[in-house]
Amino acid sequence: MLTRRHVRIKIMQSVYALSNGNQNSLTDEVKFIKNSLTGVFELYLIKLAFFKALHQHATNQHKINETQIRTQDSFAPLHQIIVNNKCLIFLAEHKKLDLFISSKKMNHWELEFDYIKKIYTSLLKSELFEGYSALTEPTDEQQIRFVVSLFKDVVAPDDSLYHYFEDLNMTWIDDLPLVNTFLLKQLKRLDLDSQSSLEFPDFNENKEDIEFGIELFEKAIANEEVLQKELDGKTPNWDSERIANLDAILIKLAIAELFYFSNIPPKVTLNEYLEIAKEYSTPKSNLFINGVLDSLVKEYEKTNRMNKQGRGLL
Repeated sequence: MLTRRHVRIKIMQSVYALSNGNQNSLTDEVKFIKNSLTGVFELYLIKLAFFKALHQHATNQHKINETQIRTQDSFAPLHQIIVNNKCLIFLAEHKKLDLFISSKKMNHWELEFDYIKKIYTSLLKSELFEGYSALTEPTDEQQIRFVVSLFKDVVAPDDSLYHYFEDLNMTWIDDLPLVNTFLLKQLKRLDLDSQSSLEFPDFNENKEDIEFGIELFEKAIANEEVLQKELDGKTPNWDSERIANLDAILIKLAIAELFYFSNIPPKVTLNEYLEIAKEYSTPKSNLFINGVLDSLVKEYEKTNRMNKQGRGLL
């Protein structure tokens, strides 16, 4: 699930926090980075658990209405349509998902049940549900497509859920696009006859990426003076105080990669930090960073200052 770009963003944020007075020790900050990176999986589980809670709510509403001769619930005939959705049943009864949720003691949607009710009510009033409920015998593909649209058009863009996740963990705001994209892919690829079709990220597979992030952070902090001198020397038309702090951090992280990571091609480093700058800096900053890094790479190639090893790395 993790990407190197996402790891770089996490490191950028930690370096920025330290430069702005964060009182964490380096040891504490490294621990924070590790928890932040592995916490992406927890966000993924919470999102999956939302579907379980939504299906449970529909089941409860259907049972209540079955026991009542008269009901004031205007949605009474509709609950069973949600209850019978095979994709939601697949998620609700998924054994491995249950195991993860119970082992991590996740009860978010029991404590914050109002979010479930709000989304559920919005769903039953939606054009999405109106179209789905008109299907007499929906195929597995149609039932999966309904849940995909439910997530993409109703759950993911909901502002109240966005702020809820922000309050739970402020680092999750940057994780939401990554997790949403991964979850959407998982839903689209489900085989309702095979529980193994729902994938759970193995962070042992991301161990190298996490180690890269920690090493990048440590190199950037330990060599701050060296990196700053490189930046000062390559921006003659800019007073260092005029360079935005975030722009300077992005450039110095890129220089750290050019100097200390022999297996990463310079072109990859440049592209990654330019893409991050597009998202986190201003258009003018992006042009500035592009100009500085392009100049640095050309100079380092001429003077052989980059310790790059392997074919295609220079």
